[in-house]
Amino acid sequence: MYQAVRKALFALLLVGCARREELQVAAAASLQDALREIGTNYERLTHEHVSFAFGGSNILALQIRAGAPVDVLFSADEKTMDKIGDLIAERQVLLSNELVVVSRQPLHDLSSVQRIALGDPNSVPAGVYAREYFERIGAWETLRPKVIPMENVRAALAAADNGSVDAAVVYKTDALMAKSARVVMKLPGVDIRYPIGVLRNARHPIAARRFVRYLTSSAATVVFRKFGFVTPSPAPSRHPPASGRGTLARRSLAPRQRGEGGPKGRAG
Repeated sequence: MYQAVRKALFALLLVGCARREELQVAAAASLQDALREIGTNYERLTHEHVSFAFGGSNILALQIRAGAPVDVLFSADEKTMDKIGDLIAERQVLLSNELVVVSRQPLHDLSSVQRIALGDPNSVPAGVYAREYFERIGAWETLRPKVIPMENVRAALAAADNGSVDAAVVYKTDALMAKSARVVMKLPGVDIRYPIGVLRNARHPIAARRFVRYLTSSAATVVFRKFGFVTPSPAPSRHPPASGRGTLARRSLAPRQRGEGGPKGRAG
């Protein structure tokens, strides 16, 4: 993992040196489609360009700790943001999401699965959320030998999409980008929060706050919802209280199945 961090940090430093006047936003991989569209709209409106770096939230946090020139971090979980809390000037929870299981074949439970892809369950937010869910329902020890840890949630989706694994746990928003895999189950009751923070050493603090404010606008909300994200209402505070995950009493390998018209995979 550290080799990947070094390579990504070097790439970020090059981008930062080449574009010192551009706002630098590091964001979770699951946000890339929505943020690219929002970034285009924002640039058209303000004539200010935003440069995005997408990846696993944990990797992005390590890059920031190592000195990457980032103005804004948009993480897929609060734990990652907490780890670099001393580097964050201000933060707020902006979005929520859902976890689903995707596969190219019909599945009624996970007992028949031989290989299941997750973001690394020890560090990648989507994988951590999945592990904590399976631990709560008493299924983790059964599933753990079958888990194929991935660098980020998009890599897990790609593994299910190309058939190299039987299934993957991804965010609902990522499942919408699938080409071949489709949602076969939902993992209910997972408290997923996406915090966004302005860095204390941001090179463009005023522009950073302006962009964060835009992300709470009705125009940005429309885009986030189009890509499947849940936006809080009313708007969250800048210093939300810590909250534990929801607890579940179920002890089955069969999470709630898709039955309310869940998303079918479509080309990304």
